[in-house]
Amino acid sequence: MEAMVVKQPQPVTIAFDVMGTDHGPAEVVRGAAQLSLDSPHIHALLVGDRTLIDNALAEVKHNGERISVQHAADFVGMDEKPGEALARKPHASVAVAARLVAEGEAQALVSAGNTGAGVLACARHFQLIPGVRRAALATVYPTRSVRGAKEDPFSLILDVGATVEATADDLVTFAVMGSQYARIISRNERPKVALLSNGVEPQKGPPRVVEAHARLSEMTDINFIGNVEGIDIPKGTADVIVTDGFVGNVCLKMLEGVHETVVELAQYAYKESLRWRAGLAMLSSGIQRIKDITDWNQYGGAPILGFDRIFIKAHGRSKARAIANAGKVAAKVVANNLGNSIREGLLK
Repeated sequence: MEAMVVKQPQPVTIAFDVMGTDHGPAEVVRGAAQLSLDSPHIHALLVGDRTLIDNALAEVKHNGERISVQHAADFVGMDEKPGEALARKPHASVAVAARLVAEGEAQALVSAGNTGAGVLACARHFQLIPGVRRAALATVYPTRSVRGAKEDPFSLILDVGATVEATADDLVTFAVMGSQYARIISRNERPKVALLSNGVEPQKGPPRVVEAHARLSEMTDINFIGNVEGIDIPKGTADVIVTDGFVGNVCLKMLEGVHETVVELAQYAYKESLRWRAGLAMLSSGIQRIKDITDWNQYGGAPILGFDRIFIKAHGRSKARAIANAGKVAAKVVANNLGNSIREGLLK
């Protein structure tokens, strides 16, 4: 009887923009170092100030054969305007990293730095997939429901800022791209796709949403479930929610605000009342379970969809674990050839 052959993942090089994050280069380096130890198929190309990177590497255990460094003299800060900053700093780390991916030195880019600068650097160095007019910035958010073979607690929403005013064509394209991404990452063969509107009826919403609804309803390759309202977002009614960048960004900021407010209220209650402390202690295991399920660090990052190359945007507050997971997400997307999947989906 022949022994079963285990297929090894294909080697992939991920370019990490090391600079410009909230926690500085050390956390990105630590994340890449962890990848070098537990993901032998991933090579980390660290882009940024070589001295700072070398110093950070000296402080952490890593496999030097799976890490290389590309010096970049400048970086874009979180508070800088992307266009102005990249014009002044053509050799900023995110621009250098995007160029290296475009030239084939790496297959994907991961950055936890300035989002606008990352999108702009990709727009300057990458090409849009045929049929895509504008790229979309997606993000993940925790929901009450789980989905796919991984029982993924995260849903995807796009766009959340890259395309402020989306046409019906854009919304249909976003639906195709989001569906293909969710299929790969969540191992969900038929992700439920919905349009965000002010009512579930097909005729609700502005003309572009109504038109996109009609067109998506006729597409058999997408599991389109119609319109959803804001109340459906945290419920996880849909696996992929499609909207324009203005509405999506407002929703994203609201979700972040609700999360922070709930945490602050719990902290206040814990300090102010003995009964609340006792109650929270009794619920501690359940609260920890919720925290584990909704921890965005386990997801790592979310994609910019529409380009012929892969860009995974990690949260600015990402620490080593989130960076390492963002690298794993990027490698998984590369291995599953997301660009081709989107291209084929648009052709259909």
